[in-house]
Amino acid sequence: MKSLAAFVVLLSATAAQAQSAPPFVVQESGKGFWRLDDAVKSVNGGDATIVIAPGTYHDCAKVNQGRVAFRAKVSGSVIFDGGMCDGKATLVFEGTDAMVDGLTFQNLSNQDGNGAGIRLTKGNLTVMNSIFRNSEEGILTGEDPNGEIRVDRSTFSGLGSCAKSSGCAHALYVGHYGKLYVTRSRFEKGRGGHYLKTRSAVVSITDNSFDDAQGHGTNYTMDLCAGATGLIARNVMSGGPDRENHSAFIVIGAEQRDNPSAGLTITGNTATLTPGVSYSTTFVADYTHEPMKISGNTLGRGIKDFETR
Repeated sequence: MKSLAAFVVLLSATAAQAQSAPPFVVQESGKGFWRLDDAVKSVNGGDATIVIAPGTYHDCAKVNQGRVAFRAKVSGSVIFDGGMCDGKATLVFEGTDAMVDGLTFQNLSNQDGNGAGIRLTKGNLTVMNSIFRNSEEGILTGEDPNGEIRVDRSTFSGLGSCAKSSGCAHALYVGHYGKLYVTRSRFEKGRGGHYLKTRSAVVSITDNSFDDAQGHGTNYTMDLCAGATGLIARNVMSGGPDRENHSAFIVIGAEQRDNPSAGLTITGNTATLTPGVSYSTTFVADYTHEPMKISGNTLGRGIKDFETR
């Protein structure tokens, strides 16, 4: 009995100690911090991984230089709720490389209507196993023609807005980047704007789900607004009943023709209209008039395969 009692006391002491430990730990140094921004500053522009304990936080951080990764100690157990740096986002990246793994970002808005979980000015970005929800934007980037962005196994839910005069916010909005990879991710319940908008020169958008059944005031599923080459394949898309712009699922070069689009391959995708939808639409609308490879897509009733505009 004494040994059991001693074990219980030891277990309780260990739990209490764990609860009182700093939640943000720099993996390389082993140092813990109570504020996320202090953990980032301790790196001093170098390379580091910041491991985050389970919990809900209102912190934000800005990375001006270096290569920093933010990783949940237990994937899905870390929630960043409403905290924003510079009035932009929870994580603001201006360095050379950034990685986010297993984090949730929610309830983000600002006066410009583009409050985001991640704001990227330049540099490469990899996002994995993360959730962006109930905000104006999930990820918003600037321009870096030499940069690459990779999004994998992540969810974008309840995002987007066209409520403010500054323009629409989108679930995922990438500027003039060199390459964009979006794989095995889910987009759903949009609240305005596009689910995915990009000006990237090269895209690879594969094996994703775009579910607009519960969307409100949404627009295109994918807007490659400056043209692009690359691959769009094996995605499953639906058009919901409350789509503000339901003229097409995928639109190429509607705003500029900054990037060549000849050879863009769109294949193996499935697109349907949800029950109760009365409008008809087009799967791919092309403004570039360049030759593309569009084949092997499965389209539901009321969806025309291609249209030149």
